[in-house]
Formats: sequence, structure tokens, C-alpha cells
Amino acid sequence: MNGTPNQGKGRSHVIAGAQGGAAPAGHVEQMLLQVAPGRFDAYEKLLGSLAGGQVWMLLWHGSSGAPDAQYGSMEIGGHGYAPCCTSPRELALSGWSREHEVVSGRDIALTLYPDRCGLWLNPHAADGGVGVPWPDLRRIAVGLDLLPAGPLQISEPTLQIPQFYALLAQVAHRTPVVRALRRAWVQPALGEPYLAVGVEVYDSSPQAVESVRLMMQQALTGVPDGLAVSTVAMADAYDPVGMWMRANGQPFFDREAYGGGAAWGPGRY
Repeated sequence: MNGTPNQGKGRSHVIAGAQGGAAPAGHVEQMLLQVAPGRFDAYEKLLGSLAGGQVWMLLWHGSSGAPDAQYGSMEIGGHGYAPCCTSPRELALSGWSREHEVVSGRDIALTLYPDRCGLWLNPHAADGGVGVPWPDLRRIAVGLDLLPAGPLQISEPTLQIPQFYALLAQVAHRTPVVRALRRAWVQPALGEPYLAVGVEVYDSSPQAVESVRLMMQQALTGVPDGLAVSTVAMADAYDPVGMWMRANGQPFFDREAYGGGAAWGPGRY
């Protein structure tokens, strides 16, 4: 359900910039040299290079491929990262004397982000290297063109669109799998801002997901021209927009708050 936003009358479009594809050897290091504070475009290109490239992971324990192999770890600003090097040359410069493991950027992203662990590139470098936090590893794992570019500025929507919210609540009421709806206004680091609709469901089966898709398709007929809308699955514990809505957003539709009780259960489709 965490999908690409829709603009105007339901036209889909991409909200994040870097594309995947195989990166040539040394491309990650080339992109790394361009990263600087405020250069979100350069950072996005670095993520794209990582998605199609590889890194040299530093093993604190064990050897590559061994069951007891364990990546090194470091903590920066209260957040955990696994250190790595971007080439054999950087590995030699680091002075690392233990084992290492060569891993594709996408595979290491899939490994680290579920544990909310980021990736730190070349921590031995004179400038300290560059850290990639776990939400950006999640983007690499899922697809950079499918999730918005961070850091995200998230707030309560201020748009006065009561007719759209009323229509959305109406079709949600007719969609028994939907328990509650929340909303947030999201400004990505790159790309246009959009309205996020958080959908909480009783069931996450394929049939339930299809019901939500049809619900949003009906509701998008009431979206004002030029407004981008994205759905967020509230059950996704790793989605930063969903995390914000759980902590800060009150439902604008809550089936149980209106005394309806659970409307979804075995045999009710």
C-alpha cells in the first residue's frame, strides 16, 4: 500500500530521483567526493551508485561466508552504523587487519535496515567518511524511485480540502477492511511536496490490499488538480511518514471511534 503518489485526477508519478542499475567500478567513490552539506542531489546520486555497486564490509568476527561472521559496528549521534570501505584501495588505507566481505550495495541495505542500522562509508578517511542512515538503506532495498528522498519535512496538512477528506471517509466507510485513516504533509529533500494518507487495516491479505487500492482510486476523483497524494501502510514499522503519523497524527476517519466496531473478519469480504 505504500505506493507512488497520484497527481491531479489519479495520474501516477515518481517522487524520488535516483535510479538503480549497475554502477561501474569506482563510481561510488566518485559520487562520494561530490557529497557535501546541503548537496542533496549529490547524495541522491551516491545512493544510486550504492544501489548498483558494492562495498567492502569490515568483519569484526569470523570470515566471509562463515555462519559466525559479524560486521563491525559504530555509533554516531546515538545511531548504529556498520563501517565499510568503498574499494580495495580504501580497505588498504584503512589499516583493517581482520577479515572483510565484499557485498553488493542492495544486499547490504536489505541486511542492515531491518535492524535500523545504517552504513558508514570510509570512516578512516580524513573527513570522517559519509554515513547512510537506515531509512536511506531502506530506499535502496525497496527502490529509490519508489520512496521519497530524505530528509523529509513532515507536518500536519494545512490545505483546506474538506470535500476530498469527506469523500475519502465516505469510501473508507464502505471498505470494511479499513480501520482508520491519518494524514500528513510531506516535503522531500528532492521533488514536490505531497499529501500522505496513512491507512490502517484489519487485514493485510492480497484481497484487503486490493480493496484499499480500489478505495483510493475512487477517492482520487476528488483530488484538486496539482495535488500529489500517496498512501502509506500504517502497519509498515519502517516507513518514516507512517512513524510520524503514529506519533503525531490523529485519525480523521476511525471506524471504531464512531461505534461501528470491527467490520472485517473471517468470511467477510
